[in-house]
Amino acid sequence: MSARRKYPLIVFDWDGTLFDSAAVITDCIQLAARDMALPVPDRGTASHVIGLGLNDSLRHALPTLPEARYAEFLALYRRYFIEREDTLSLFPGVPGMLEDLRTRGHQLAVATGKPRRGLDRALSASGIGALFSATRCGDETHSKPHPAMLLELMDELALQRNELLMIGDTSHDLGMAKNAGVDAVAVAYGAHPSESLVALGPRACVASVVELQQWLTTNG
Repeated sequence: MSARRKYPLIVFDWDGTLFDSAAVITDCIQLAARDMALPVPDRGTASHVIGLGLNDSLRHALPTLPEARYAEFLALYRRYFIEREDTLSLFPGVPGMLEDLRTRGHQLAVATGKPRRGLDRALSASGIGALFSATRCGDETHSKPHPAMLLELMDELALQRNELLMIGDTSHDLGMAKNAGVDAVAVAYGAHPSESLVALGPRACVASVVELQQWLTTNG
């Protein structure tokens, strides 16, 4: 294996890593909680759950919400998110970075807490869906930080732990990588503060897409 392909598979989180949506997700959680007359989580609490599956997110951000009302909350959240979806976009530089990685022989994948319907819609709208060899969503398997998403991707693409790199903006992403026994890189421009990311021991913590691409060119 050439030094330029230390990691044949690079797995990205979606929201807050490739897609600039963390602030809008936080807003939508708060708005839906307000509409249901629930205690509105502060921005730190609401942003902390980005990347988790639905049930884990609601248990953390809205502990007083009965499970019987999860569907009601989700409907409100989706309404607010879809109203704002057209204002969202990939972080600048993401398409070029992904194209470069593919040109250099890497396979790419997505592991996200988004539901399948939401990811498919985002991949189609962004125009980059064809760049990914495989994807896993929060409604298809265990929620992060359980390692299932990464283990399933490794099985699907016939790769070993030392051949995969996980890139994400939350402690859930890095915890999933640690639990799967794979290397990770943190991005500090998304949902979680850099201190909480560095504490989980990623190979690097980068501040921008440009810095991420530079790191991958040298180390990927």
